[in-house]
Amino acid sequence: METLSYEIVINAPKQKIWDILWGEKTYREWTQFFGGGSVMKSDWKVNGKTYFLDENGDGMVSTIDSLEEPDHIIFKHLGIINDGIEDTQSKKISEWNGAYEKYILIDLKGKTKLHAEVQTEKEFRDLMNEGFEKGLEIIKNLAEQP
Repeated sequence: METLSYEIVINAPKQKIWDILWGEKTYREWTQFFGGGSVMKSDWKVNGKTYFLDENGDGMVSTIDSLEEPDHIIFKHLGIINDGIEDTQSKKISEWNGAYEKYILIDLKGKTKLHAEVQTEKEFRDLMNEGFEKGLEIIKNLAEQP
């Protein structure tokens, strides 16, 4: 498991960026580089349930470990969902269960630094790099529109 970090400075307030990160329509826009049709479904509760799903309804089962809107959110990935079945216990899942994904927004006097961090297996490094680098540019472009 390795930790990858990404940062971008955006000429917009934290709340606007937060809304773009987690808004249903804009989430799909910036996450398109991880896979088409991405959606996030969450109860927005610490220790609750959050799902990161593809267009077929398959994906990650997670929880919110820490939440302070619009300053940060930390997700803890618990397993996968495939064909409607959650797997959080298998041997393969136990190798990465508990991996974190963090989004931290820092006020820079009118601008905002968006810091994203993800723990992932080496085999997903290229996907994460492409997804976050292109996705953060989409967030910046959306946030800097009047």
